[in-house]
Amino acid sequence: MEKALFDDLVQSLKEAKAISKGNAQASRRFEIDNLDVRLLREQVGLSQSEFAQMMRVSVKTLQNWEQHRRNPTGPAAALLKIVSTSPELAMRSLHA
Repeated sequence: MEKALFDDLVQSLKEAKAISKGNAQASRRFEIDNLDVRLLREQVGLSQSEFAQMMRVSVKTLQNWEQHRRNPTGPAAALLKIVSTSPELAMRSLHA
């Protein structure tokens, strides 16, 4: 590994440590509003198994989201946002 790259990695780790201890501010911060997944599912009129199948997740994962034991992240969170914004379009697209 090149010395410059190694030094950059070490500096990044030091910055991450300072941020995690509250000694420095993160340069970027993303806030994601947690959707009420159960309410969203009920609004589109699907059962848990139907909604889980549409989202390509297990029913157990969906239940964890609905009971706020876990929060959807990444692509699942983005897809839920799309479903909440335009349910008809999302349903047509996902069932095509």
